[in-house]
Amino acid sequence: MAITGALGGIGRGFADMFLAEGAVVSVSDLTAPTNLPDNMFGYACDVGDETAMVGFIDEAEAKSGPIDIFISNAGVGFDDGREGNAAGASNQSWETSWAVNVMASVYAARRLIPSWKARGGGRFVIVSSAAGLLNQIGSASYSATKHAVLGFAEAMAIEHQADGISVHAVCPQYVRTNMTKGMSFAENNKDGLLEPSDVANALKVSISKNEFLVLSHPVVGDYFKAKAMDYDRYISGMAKLRSKLNLTDVKL
Repeated sequence: MAITGALGGIGRGFADMFLAEGAVVSVSDLTAPTNLPDNMFGYACDVGDETAMVGFIDEAEAKSGPIDIFISNAGVGFDDGREGNAAGASNQSWETSWAVNVMASVYAARRLIPSWKARGGGRFVIVSSAAGLLNQIGSASYSATKHAVLGFAEAMAIEHQADGISVHAVCPQYVRTNMTKGMSFAENNKDGLLEPSDVANALKVSISKNEFLVLSHPVVGDYFKAKAMDYDRYISGMAKLRSKLNLTDVKL
């Protein structure tokens, strides 16, 4: 199996969990993870570059054999800027968000799906976010790209169910990672700040049940249902929450 963005945080939580299950795990980050335990191999990979992503997959398979589970975990987040404008972030922020949060999964799937179809199955895991089902106040680029990659995950699940390919979309709320470090809104969130191991365990349960959505914070499912039932009420509620927040507390 292979995991991107596994130098720490949720990605490393996944890696440790699968390693404990006896898997051989290939992990990547912008800088190759080092000092790894036995049966875990580290690679450097810029996931927003298709050549680099294909190279990571090819190297991992050459060293450890065919990948049966791929976890597209690497992600980035940028705030909307100082002007309080949903379109205020720079073009570079939007383009990087699109490349890492969306196209990385496309590149990996483009490389893996043909071989999985030939072998009769595989499992693709995308770490979206609660923001992919709901929204991230203060980061339109994060919200938009996490919605987009969730849509891609759905498309894969629909298109390739008959090929024996399972797809899971992990949609946690706030988790203790470098992205949430110092973010008071996350650290004091009423729904709880989970540990990476909690998200890994939620994925393990969803794999055992072959569930598409992985909700480490089950309350996110309740919020999503409420949003679908009354979109205007959801927008108004989120706008009221926005008005109460100091956006320096929720910057990514």
